[in-house]
Amino acid sequence: MANLGTRGAAGNGVPPINIGTTAPDFRITPERYTTLDTLIKSNKDFVIPELTETYGDQGITGFLKLTGAITSGGTNDRVDWWETGRRHRLLDYTAANTTLENNGFTISDSDVTSNLQVNDVVMDSETGVRFIVQAGGFATGSAVNVVLTKLDGTNAAAADLDATTAGQLIILGNMYAQGTNQPTAFTEADIIKRQNPFMIVKGRHEVNGSQATNIGWVDVGGGEYRWFMYAEAESRRRFEDQREMMMLFGEQHDGGAGIALDNDIAGSEGYFSAIQDRGINVLNGNSNPLDSFAEFDDIIIELDKQGAPSEYAMYLNRRQDLAIDDMLASGISTGVTAGLAGQFGAFDNNPDMAVQLGFKSFTRGGYTFHKHDWKLLNDPTLLGASNFVQGAMVPLATVSDPKTGAKTPALAMYYKEANGYSREMEHWVTGGGVLGYTNNGDLGTDQAVFHYRSEVALCVRAANQHVMIRG
Repeated sequence: MANLGTRGAAGNGVPPINIGTTAPDFRITPERYTTLDTLIKSNKDFVIPELTETYGDQGITGFLKLTGAITSGGTNDRVDWWETGRRHRLLDYTAANTTLENNGFTISDSDVTSNLQVNDVVMDSETGVRFIVQAGGFATGSAVNVVLTKLDGTNAAAADLDATTAGQLIILGNMYAQGTNQPTAFTEADIIKRQNPFMIVKGRHEVNGSQATNIGWVDVGGGEYRWFMYAEAESRRRFEDQREMMMLFGEQHDGGAGIALDNDIAGSEGYFSAIQDRGINVLNGNSNPLDSFAEFDDIIIELDKQGAPSEYAMYLNRRQDLAIDDMLASGISTGVTAGLAGQFGAFDNNPDMAVQLGFKSFTRGGYTFHKHDWKLLNDPTLLGASNFVQGAMVPLATVSDPKTGAKTPALAMYYKEANGYSREMEHWVTGGGVLGYTNNGDLGTDQAVFHYRSEVALCVRAANQHVMIRG
């Protein structure tokens, strides 16, 4: 290329500027351009706007409502209630504390000495032999060894008590001679006070201002294409699911010398904790669920012992649900064929209503059972990943409060409230101007924060009438 000029006269020490040695290339060729279609992608993407629910409806809430667990307000840090104990009771004794002497038995177990007095009549639960208390017991002011002789007057033999390891005595009553005084001791009514603290469950969701205004391809519901709307709704549903699971699986902290929980958490007794402690527990293997008349009849016999009501809702995992279907198919009367007037009592005696709610009903031994699968126990990311629980049987009945006389379902959820302020399901939003929320104290924060909070407690009254089917 030609020399376009010099920076100074020759000999001034400044070299000339040489642009190049060849001519400039100003040619216009097709390689320098792209097509309009490639530049702007003129073909619109074909996007299906409907959001696909890959795992169906994943919500697990509803168990408490369907089983009649009403919600009521509470005004203390815990819920107190009272339950009646057994009117009659068995007395435990051990072979180590039982001796045969002077044609009778002497028993030193505290359960016996603290609950019997002279002239009480008892029967051994295994042998059926009846005895009368000749001496000892709690009538003397302090519990002393009880002396039993046979009620028929014959000499006692070792086989009259089932004392190889341990046994039980049934209190039948008492027997007095003519002209004798009234008993000096009496037994108090067995009233049990129970308590359950409220628990606080919290949740949170955040979205920044940019994401709150972005429009996506997917209709997340109601013609709304802002993705954060779906994400916030999912956070709320997850919170509701977790709140229900805490009411099912929560436990009270015993306050003992073990590990202390942070922030003085008292814990709260959940449904399954109550049944494990005070209810009927049926133990099965996952490969062998409850699937025979014999096993089912054992439960019915236990329900009889607990004074259970005649109607139950059964919530089961799929394996247990199918096993009972097979059992019913082998010959038990179903709700369609039995024709009993009280068959669908919980559903206004309307079989169509039961079917609409997803229940299948049948009768056995004077009890009506309404069977329903339980999504919580089938979800592989929840209890479907565990063999701990296979199902629950919930009595569809009311219980009476001995203090107020009010009748409520045996299963009830309480939440904190006072003067119009309710903590059943609180929801509020803070933000630094995002979505119009300017109430977080820091307007420089480019986000909106969705808060969820609930303070609740579940009360399982008459837990002895509930059944937990366990793996």
